[in-house]
Amino acid sequence: MVSEYFADIPDLVDVARCESRFRQFDKNGRVLRGAVNKSDIGVMQINEYYHGEKAEELGHDIYTIEGNLAYARFLYDREGLTPWLSSSKCWNLPAATGTAQVGGNELALR
Repeated sequence: MVSEYFADIPDLVDVARCESRFRQFDKNGRVLRGAVNKSDIGVMQINEYYHGEKAEELGHDIYTIEGNLAYARFLYDREGLTPWLSSSKCWNLPAATGTAQVGGNELALR
């Protein structure tokens, strides 16, 4: 669902992978909360303390996957990837460069 919703913003697909491993709910069916900050909610780890009121004002329920994704799009449109900078080491990996040996052939990496 995340890949489909953010087909036009693939960076947010990477963010969701890093933030929640594409999960809105935990193994017990409860909304996923952040491991470091329990106020981070769902697939995009939207912080309810900072964004709950605005999300509600816009009609986005961040406790549902639809609302979580919709509010993430709103945030991205306003602030880009800044709200997710704390996980950027995961989703902003530098592109591989150099060469690699594959099947006896040297290939250029870009």
